[in-house]
Amino acid sequence: MQITSWLSGLMALVAVVGAPQSTAPRLTPNEAYTLGSQAYLFAYPLVLMERTRAGANLPVNQFLHAPAYPGPQARTVVRPNVDTLYSTAFLDLSREPVVLTVPDMGTRYYLVQLLDAWSETFSVPGTRTTGNKAGNFAIVGPAFSGKVPDGVTTIKSPTNIVWLIGRIQTNGPADYTNVRALQRGFTLTPLSGWPAAPPAAGPTAGADLFAPSAGLTPPAQVARQDAATFFAAFADALRANPPHADDAAFVARFKAIGIVAEQPFDRSAIAPEIMQALDRAVRDAQPRLSRADVTVRNGWRYRNAIGQYGTSYLERAAVARVGLGALPKEDAIYPGVVNDAQGKALSGVNRYTMHFAKDALPAVNAFWSLTMYDEDGYFVPNAINRYAIGDRDALQFNEDGSLDLYIQRERPADARQAANWLPAPEGSFNMTMRLYWPKPPALDGTWTPPSLRRVP
Repeated sequence: MQITSWLSGLMALVAVVGAPQSTAPRLTPNEAYTLGSQAYLFAYPLVLMERTRAGANLPVNQFLHAPAYPGPQARTVVRPNVDTLYSTAFLDLSREPVVLTVPDMGTRYYLVQLLDAWSETFSVPGTRTTGNKAGNFAIVGPAFSGKVPDGVTTIKSPTNIVWLIGRIQTNGPADYTNVRALQRGFTLTPLSGWPAAPPAAGPTAGADLFAPSAGLTPPAQVARQDAATFFAAFADALRANPPHADDAAFVARFKAIGIVAEQPFDRSAIAPEIMQALDRAVRDAQPRLSRADVTVRNGWRYRNAIGQYGTSYLERAAVARVGLGALPKEDAIYPGVVNDAQGKALSGVNRYTMHFAKDALPAVNAFWSLTMYDEDGYFVPNAINRYAIGDRDALQFNEDGSLDLYIQRERPADARQAANWLPAPEGSFNMTMRLYWPKPPALDGTWTPPSLRRVP
């Protein structure tokens, strides 16, 4: 659904909503259903971000560094990568700014993604944008009007809650020690304490960072919420994280279903038939999270908006559901595949190959990978603990310089094929190719991953 249809639907409600009124205006159930559907999709990333933050159980303004790749037990973040070691933190800028310090990275690719509470990426310091030299960045909240010291770059956040996700290129487990040393160079310091010695960088506990959350992933937790629970969480998060300027008028319409700025959601003020309509709207909106705006090339699905969404609210919600924390396309492209070259769903009962011609290898400035996931977007255990394959592996190229990857459940008998083997699970699966710092051919679609060919 395009944003124009959203707005046209809402404009039809203006005559009903009218001038300012109580938190329970006289709406018909059908009108409440329409508005509730719009509110759910608009609010979904904010509510999911809050559930993710709660599940991570991190102290604010303090780094948590993952010392190793996530394993198949990881359930906090959908579609994690095994290309980089993560360093993450949740910032609260309501009291004062926080200064991020990054060390000199030498020639190693890295980035620090900053997302606001709505899952919008608003800045990405790193190799592509600021270079690899050491630097200091003052991350300031929307109301901050003070000054920062000389030599510190100001980055303004649209919300006081910020999710920081640092990614450092990691060339396999043998590279962990080198990357951990760089992680220790990441620090967060309250502006009032700058330039005094920064605090400790925080604990290193990958098990905590990627642990399951009470057996349910954050998306699963949100999916279980009825309308009253979801909209109460939305109203609560909205008080701390006001909408973007372009969204304010849109959000103001939600007062017709009891979502009012600076007020908690009061279910008792909503008529029973209206509450039933909102429950139905919440249930019916969830399947729409899988209907994102995509372009298909060679069987690979490209999302047309990712990382930065503007008023593409449905796309923002859809990306949050399947890949919260996805980077903007300038930093990474994530083509995904669910079918083979004949349009058949991928399954571990089959064997597949991907053939890259010598002059058609992935077009990247940094590096690339191909990652295996189950149907829900998580890793599946395999005999060699390999969840991705890419150009940092010891790939075996053909004599003509071309490259074949082998995607199947059993280990290939041929040693050359085994070096290029990405294990598949028994049942259905899907894959994501990550292109870090893509070159123009990958950005404009001139280059596309080859389709998967099923081996007879």
